[in-house]
Amino acid sequence: MNEELTVGSIARLVGVSVRTLHHWDSIGLVTPELRTSGDYRIYGPADVERIHSVLTYRGLGFPLQEVQRLLDDPDVDAMAHLRRQRDLLTEQIDRLHQMAAAVEKMMEAKTMGIQLTPAEQREIFGPNWLGEEYTEEAQQRWGDGEEWKQSAARTASFTKDDWRQVKDETDALEAEFATALRKGVPADGPIAAQLAERHRAGIERFYDCNYEMHVCLGQMYLADKRFRRHYEDVAPGLAQYVHDAIVANAAIR
Repeated sequence: MNEELTVGSIARLVGVSVRTLHHWDSIGLVTPELRTSGDYRIYGPADVERIHSVLTYRGLGFPLQEVQRLLDDPDVDAMAHLRRQRDLLTEQIDRLHQMAAAVEKMMEAKTMGIQLTPAEQREIFGPNWLGEEYTEEAQQRWGDGEEWKQSAARTASFTKDDWRQVKDETDALEAEFATALRKGVPADGPIAAQLAERHRAGIERFYDCNYEMHVCLGQMYLADKRFRRHYEDVAPGLAQYVHDAIVANAAIR
């Protein structure tokens, strides 16, 4: 008797229990080719191949009855089964990759502390919200920095109402900047300085923002076309005005 082909050896080889193999035998799903004089099951190469096919179909979610129907189909040969299993596994791998990508996106949002669904983000921040794009880019740029860690920690418990308040306060401040610009208020004057200080305080809800850091942000508002467009949509010339107010405010501190 070949010990490698006993029910116990096969169970260890394919990673199923002896009880499972006995059940498959009882329902005719995998019936060993041979038995010893003592009626012990002896599995041959064809049995092992069939077991692997059963495991593959089961792993893909097929019930045992359907697996048996597929394997016993007289019009399908062994190679056809292998091709079918390969195609089904490829589809499953693609689905798993998509699921993994979705989980990665959720992890990024969690890292940034944005505890909102995409629909809620668009509801609060508007239809042009580029949250995923900004999150991915920000993590690439600053993921190892202290500011990123502070932002993740400070916003971890933010609710939908908290983010709505952030958006409302930001909109109100930008409207005041735009009003000052239209009225010709000097960017290096005391009123603009107060607005710049409020802007810096808003940033500090997320991470420590000293004046040097604040000036860097002001420069980004001009250099990054997306930020510039955001401010220009509020009022023409506003990106430059906010930048100049930030720089002037930092110079007097």
